Amino acid sequence: MLQALVGLDAGEIAALLERLEGRAVPSFRARQVYQALYRQRVQEPSEITALPMHLRQRLADDVPFGLPRPAQSFSSADGTRRYLLQLADGRTVETVLMPEGERYTFCISSQVGCPVNCRFCLTALMGLERNLTAGEIAGQVLYVAAANGLAADVSKLNVVMMGQGEPLLNLDNVLKATRLLVDPEGVGLSERRLTVSTAGIVPKFEQLARSEVRPKLAISLNASNEEQRQQLMPITRKYHLKDLLAACRAYPLRSWEKLTFEYVLLGGVNDTDADARRVVKLLANLNCKVNLIALNPGPGIPFETPSAERVGSFQQIVRRSLPCFVRKPRGRDIYAACGQLKRMVQIEGSATAAAEGPGAQSG
Repeated sequence: MLQALVGLDAGEIAALLERLEGRAVPSFRARQVYQALYRQRVQEPSEITALPMHLRQRLADDVPFGLPRPAQSFSSADGTRRYLLQLADGRTVETVLMPEGERYTFCISSQVGCPVNCRFCLTALMGLERNLTAGEIAGQVLYVAAANGLAADVSKLNVVMMGQGEPLLNLDNVLKATRLLVDPEGVGLSERRLTVSTAGIVPKFEQLARSEVRPKLAISLNASNEEQRQQLMPITRKYHLKDLLAACRAYPLRSWEKLTFEYVLLGGVNDTDADARRVVKLLANLNCKVNLIALNPGPGIPFETPSAERVGSFQQIVRRSLPCFVRKPRGRDIYAACGQLKRMVQIEGSATAAAEGPGAQSG
């Protein structure tokens, strides 16, 4: 079985066409396929009308196309849309589209499930099933953009890799997907509009920093000291807070960017004024901003959402020293908000995990 078409770069497409034809193929043929996939967002080979009919048929017969297929979708009262997308092997991932005026933000997944096991996140309850390919990562944007009539040249599109998974544990595929998404000959997004979020996989920071094309970096902090962070995010027992902060200080920011630190506020756990003051001390001398996220609740999560007053007090302390924003929750009513992605389906107003695949794994 050949590699899926969606996810190939122009050079790989050229090699594929030569293999299918058994001879050299004009270079413009590869460009035609590449632009059809990523700029025109075709949904199947028959729509690549610039190709001869026989070549379209060969692609259809012999090469998996690779776009995810819709399994279910849900619409929120606030306009957010959550898509459960099915991959070629029957597994599913979630992608969220958040419109706001003329701006649209895609929250996409990098893995099926997640290995990080943050105790306040529904996705952690799934565990890790597998990494996504570059095509499966970029394909989420291609499918959802096409389904909503969106294009980078006419809409303000942002992509955040903050869905299911830990992107830095699938970094090669994340970076290839990034290159496909920002290529002006393809999707045409700006690097300034792509963000990757990590729990702090310190050994991968250097590889990310070396990449010629890379998203902006956001780090999930979620605690104001080492002990608290290890309790809330068990994977951080391998990647200590002092090492994370040292890696952040060494990270080569471009002239236009700041590091983003995300902080999920858990009522009575990490949301005190003392926590806020410790956060300020931890992030001193870093070129950064802080995004506060009041916990988005879900079944099986043993924490409570703090009051608006508590969130406001925390923000007031931090923003005396650092830019600090409270992220507005989007799509809570359809389990689309940060930390709620767990392949949930709605049945008569309630939510339950979707059964899928052989043996009906529960997510």
